[in-house]
Amino acid sequence: MTRVGVVGGGLAGITAALDLAAAGREVELLESRSWLGGLASSFRRGELTVDTGQHVFLRCCTAYRALLDRLGVTALTTLQPRLDIPVLGPGARPARLHRDPLPAPLHLARALLGYRVLHPAERVSAARATLALGTVDPADPASDAVTFGSWLTAHGQSQRSIAGLFDLIGVATLNLPAAEATLSLAAKVFRTGLLEDPSAGDLGWSRVPLGRLHSEATAAALAAAGVTVRLSARVRALDRTGEEWRLVLDTDSIAVDQVVLAVPPPAAEALLPGGGTHAPAGWAERLGASPIVNVHVRYDRPVTGHPFFAAVGSPVQWAFDRTEGSGAGTGQYLAVSLSAAGREVDERAADVVREIVPALAALLPAARDATVLDSWVTRERTATFRQAPGSAALRPPADSGVPGIALAGAWTDTGWPATMESAVRSGHAAAETLLAQPAVAEVAQ
Repeated sequence: MTRVGVVGGGLAGITAALDLAAAGREVELLESRSWLGGLASSFRRGELTVDTGQHVFLRCCTAYRALLDRLGVTALTTLQPRLDIPVLGPGARPARLHRDPLPAPLHLARALLGYRVLHPAERVSAARATLALGTVDPADPASDAVTFGSWLTAHGQSQRSIAGLFDLIGVATLNLPAAEATLSLAAKVFRTGLLEDPSAGDLGWSRVPLGRLHSEATAAALAAAGVTVRLSARVRALDRTGEEWRLVLDTDSIAVDQVVLAVPPPAAEALLPGGGTHAPAGWAERLGASPIVNVHVRYDRPVTGHPFFAAVGSPVQWAFDRTEGSGAGTGQYLAVSLSAAGREVDERAADVVREIVPALAALLPAARDATVLDSWVTRERTATFRQAPGSAALRPPADSGVPGIALAGAWTDTGWPATMESAVRSGHAAAETLLAQPAVAEVAQ
């Protein structure tokens, strides 16, 4: 039986391991952390279960939703029957971005033309620009040569429109502002998520800690599939020994016939023999990274009835009610997600909290009289690759260029931004790549 070592226990590695085991491979998964799920999992903080990051999915995220079904946890998530995003601003009446039960693109017409964050003329112009995004080919290299912001400016968008609408969606999905993000992935987000299918952008989220979905349920599914899992097992090197690949760990090594590297780009490039891949030399460093910072605030009472909301004109970007999912019980626990957090990631936690807590009070009247029981900050310095112009050519395919080794991760060339959907798709692609290749022993004959 062909033996496969899967290095990395995030969504990409989990998916590849399940696919390979289902195809009859003998699979061993090695994860350097003490848990599965990567950046989409949870940890304990006192009496609370805290998610490592705030993750949502869309109805169009078919691969990720299929993984939830495969793990038997779809019932632990919520999927909106129809897209509806509350948008709050300091001292302003709440706005909404929602869809109507109409064919695309008419499903967004009322939302855009009635979006009170923008002036009436800006709403019309924004609607035209949104429709124009539907004509941009995300796969065209020319789309990856310019920023989303320059394209929006060329299509008549004011800074208010960019900040109040396009960055509202783009920063959360691309982890960069429009001024820095590549047009190709922005077009993918808007085309696939909003313009091609009226229901594609309906939002979904977990009602329970992400660890229940991506760690606990995953561990059970991997065990049922016959996958051996080793946690706290860091692979230090990958060597070829005769007809085998040898995964070198701190205390021992493992001989396998094939390998999936489902690790961050720098680790993948370092482990690949000779650098591997069809991407240019130094691709991992050139891909770069963008951070995400999460600010967690626990109040003594409920301060909002929204399960989540977006904000404009505020340091707050998106906030999520994690009270029930975390086990907080009383009061309310909000997690504020700050994408493209290049400034905040290096600030003192106290300074970040000092900015966000008053900003929440400016958005939520009930928070002004509430007492903050606790607050803390979590940081993801390398949450995603830097999705800037030129990044498409740096994203390697699943085929590493080295026989018997496949790559997986949201950073590989999936055509999607660095999301849970991209990670799962990459896992499928890695498994398909290895299943189509002979094992090292067969190559050597």
